[in-house]
Amino acid sequence: EMEHENYTVVTEFVLLGLSQNREVQTILFFFFLLFYMIILPGNILIILTIQGDSQLGSPMYFFLANLAFLDICYCAVTPPKMLADFFSHRKTISYSACMAQLFFLHFLGAAEAFLLMVMAYDRYVAICKPLHYNRLVNRGVCYVLVGATWGGGFIHGIILFGLSIQLPLCGPNILDNFFCDVHQLVKLACANSHVVELLMFLNNGVIIIMCFTLLLISYTVLLLKLWTQSFKAKNKVASTCVSHIIVVFVMCGPAIYIYGLPFQAVPKEKFVAVFHTVIFPLTNPMIYTLRNKEIKGSMWKLVSKYILWCGK
Repeated sequence: EMEHENYTVVTEFVLLGLSQNREVQTILFFFFLLFYMIILPGNILIILTIQGDSQLGSPMYFFLANLAFLDICYCAVTPPKMLADFFSHRKTISYSACMAQLFFLHFLGAAEAFLLMVMAYDRYVAICKPLHYNRLVNRGVCYVLVGATWGGGFIHGIILFGLSIQLPLCGPNILDNFFCDVHQLVKLACANSHVVELLMFLNNGVIIIMCFTLLLISYTVLLLKLWTQSFKAKNKVASTCVSHIIVVFVMCGPAIYIYGLPFQAVPKEKFVAVFHTVIFPLTNPMIYTLRNKEIKGSMWKLVSKYILWCGK
């Protein structure tokens, strides 16, 4: 009973945001708005291009379109609230909205990590077992694998959500960030919540570290396999693998920095979180696209058709 007296019934949280300076907030607002006006249509264009070009019907492009869609969804979780808060004197978020934000952030983030593993499997089969590729990575298998990534992400998100709502909150309802996440809630939790904190770490930090390690091992094996390929094949496959490796580091690096240690204080956490939740997700599909001649050609054809149609 005494323990319950120390708990705080929280109905809303106060977000400190990226900066308290009005001029800095205005600059950041226009920077992020410009970024979204350029990059977000680019991701939509990638999806439309892959869907509209029969020559881009291979599993690799199917997974790339799903990655672009996942990233668009992921970037709809925290940035809209962040942009609106730049013009708010008192930045608040309700408890239920905070929990929803936390769930979707980890649901979509985990789904993307699992999708990167699926894309690594696709490249492994294409390089190491080319004669069996059509059997091992056919359209039915692709649908199952993508469904599994969404299912795995949902399970991950719902577990973290379930653990988060059990956290007894004792501290002030102030979050030194621009969104709600497990890290900030744990800082407000009572001292007797260590079991929940440990379970959160096992479900979050361990998963991202495991995915990162497996991805690095798989691409190392693929790059070693390239030594047996012809020069032309080596160049094409190496270009694709390099794109995948860049995205792996871009996505997993900040996530490991934030979630890799069991809820210790992380310096500059909110600034790393900006890249992890706002900047990098939308740039991931662009990294693949800029290194791929086929999809760049198809995108240009689609844009040219649209320009001609508008002209008529």
